[in-house]
Amino acid sequence: MMKTGILMAAMTALFLAIGYALGRETGMVMALAFAIATNLFAYWNADKMVLRMAGAREAGPSDLPEFHRLIDRLARNAGLPMPKVYVIDSDQPNAFATGRNPANAAVAATTGLLRTLSPDEIEGVMAHELAHVKNRDTLIMAMTATISGAIAMLANFGFLFGGRDRNAPGGAIGQILLVILAPLAAMIVQMAISRTREYAADRGGAEISGKPLALASALQRISMAAQGLRNDEAENNPAIAHLYIINPLSGLGLDNLFSTHPATESRIAALQAMSRESGFSAALARAPAEPEVRRGPWG
Repeated sequence: MMKTGILMAAMTALFLAIGYALGRETGMVMALAFAIATNLFAYWNADKMVLRMAGAREAGPSDLPEFHRLIDRLARNAGLPMPKVYVIDSDQPNAFATGRNPANAAVAATTGLLRTLSPDEIEGVMAHELAHVKNRDTLIMAMTATISGAIAMLANFGFLFGGRDRNAPGGAIGQILLVILAPLAAMIVQMAISRTREYAADRGGAEISGKPLALASALQRISMAAQGLRNDEAENNPAIAHLYIINPLSGLGLDNLFSTHPATESRIAALQAMSRESGFSAALARAPAEPEVRRGPWG
């Protein structure tokens, strides 16, 4: 949380810096107001938009009774209301959570995840998603998106109207450089916040399920499968890629400045360390060289 707070403060400072450098206080306020209005709309409607973009369909208790019982038990462990449950028809094992708050949350899992992972691994994955809900990561990312959007708008204003004031801080060249680099810096900070929240959700999910090593095993299996199995809906809508527990896009798994997810190996190492430090007794079975395709308990 401290790291997330520092990153959000850095993004806010960047917003104020570009507004000051451009010397357009009125434009800064207008850009911020527009970005807030846009993201408020997204905040209230993002869950429906995301589920539609992912091709998710709601699954009732009669459709997947065992899966519903699992989610209900994990939600009670986390002290959360029962979220809505959705299924995505995709062979790639993956999952995500959405919703503006715990009372309006939804979790979604692919048919590939229900079909190929073990019950303990599925439990670890869904506990991770409920940790996102409990940590209110949707709200955090909406706030960072608001500031990032305002910075992008200021940069556009700068391209159209800036770069002419030689008396501005840094001169005209400084203004131009800031206009070019500020949106890139904002994107990097936003990605860093997203990666930070993944580590927090891994830890929270391990605490909710009590099975950090099962989550570690699931991350390894999903990461391996994502490299060979295409998620068509995510490929067509890459803006939702950061929501999934593992990046669903092909060729984008590197842990660099532009990645929305930490390296899977780093996440697994953190979970293994957590298991050793906390004395969890769950055993980590070695993941197969290739994801085993089998009929899962709820597939």
